[in-house]
Amino acid sequence: MADSHAETAHDHVKGEMEISAQNHMFELFIAMTKWSSLAVSALLVLLVVWFAVGAGFIPAFISAAVVLAIGIFALRGKKAAEH
Repeated sequence: MADSHAETAHDHVKGEMEISAQNHMFELFIAMTKWSSLAVSALLVLLVVWFAVGAGFIPAFISAAVVLAIGIFALRGKKAAEH
């Protein structure tokens, strides 16, 4: 039985990617991860305070806005703080 992956096994060349491209991809992944985590946490606070606690929409929105503001302040990078 022939392995279908054996035909394309020779296409991969180890270490071919430029280090700057790899660094850029890693930084992009980390940035997307931290900002999407903040968005999910603010959404969770909004939904929990609104529905589980039963405080209503306005207190839930204020709580989510506070979490979002603190998160933005805490997650800013050094570049954003210098400008």
